[in-house]
Amino acid sequence: MLTITNLVKRWGRCDVLKGVGLRVERGTVGVLIGSSGSGKSTVLRCANGLEPFQDGAVTVGSARLTAGLHNGRPEQLRQLRRCVGTVFQQFNLFAHLSAIENVSEAPIHVLGKPREVAVHDARALLDRVGLTDRRDAMPHQLSGGQQQRVAIARALAMQPDVLLFDEPTSSLDPKMTGEVLAVIADLAKSGQTMLVVTHAMAFARKVANEVHVLSEGVIVESGSPEQVLDSPSHAATRELLAASAFSP
Repeated sequence: MLTITNLVKRWGRCDVLKGVGLRVERGTVGVLIGSSGSGKSTVLRCANGLEPFQDGAVTVGSARLTAGLHNGRPEQLRQLRRCVGTVFQQFNLFAHLSAIENVSEAPIHVLGKPREVAVHDARALLDRVGLTDRRDAMPHQLSGGQQQRVAIARALAMQPDVLLFDEPTSSLDPKMTGEVLAVIADLAKSGQTMLVVTHAMAFARKVANEVHVLSEGVIVESGSPEQVLDSPSHAATRELLAASAFSP
């Protein structure tokens, strides 16, 4: 479903990504881990077209995004973004819209859904993420965990083939983190294809079909959670796991 091939990203003379490659099969969950500054978020920003890259390609189903800023890129971006949804560290909700309006607006204006259909679907999605009683609340009336769950519902409203999560719990306290991770785990059980960047190793162990370790701009190790988290073969993975064991 999602294939990233030989992805190269440079900032000036600095190579941030040095030929990253990974694959997430349909209906599975890939988890990307790595130390801060290893390039994890950059991989996602390239995968959803927010960042141009210098070499390689991103493929989601029949949509394919290639390197550079050539004339065909706008059409490539349009096709890719119809297939990919992203949930960011910060919730990025529209402050002047209620929860249900945040979820329903894009299907109305981008997908062309009739308003009554989009609102009906938004209501069902908010129910799914446990916010039945908060549909009409404004973002400032919601906790961080609730806002992130609205953001997940908003991404799902576009019916993406693949969902990308960029450290979705990094700004949340432990209780709110648990709420959001429970929603993502439920999506995994339902067969939603996902690539998740996270520091939560217990979560990775629970939901991932495959774990990828990014270090200094390259994937140094990939495998099942048991293989990577219990018997890592690369020194960078062992160092990362040792550090996470002592993190708060």
